[in-house]
Amino acid sequence: MAKRAGRKTPEVVFRDGKPTAVIIDIKEYQEMLERLEDVEDLKALEKIRKRAMKFRTLEEFLEEYNPGV
Repeated sequence: MAKRAGRKTPEVVFRDGKPTAVIIDIKEYQEMLERLEDVEDLKALEKIRKRAMKFRTLEEFLEEYNPGV
């Protein structure tokens, strides 16, 4: 892979004249996964914030909580 300004250029793999895969630097791949996880977390947070919040007393929580002991 050719280096350009400290970054490696992705390599496209062709099969029968059509692009079928891309080879990228492992560090770039890991960064992409982290960004994807961040986006998923933000979507989940938005969904949670749209729901009405329900508060319970400690006693109510303890009545429902069963640690399996």
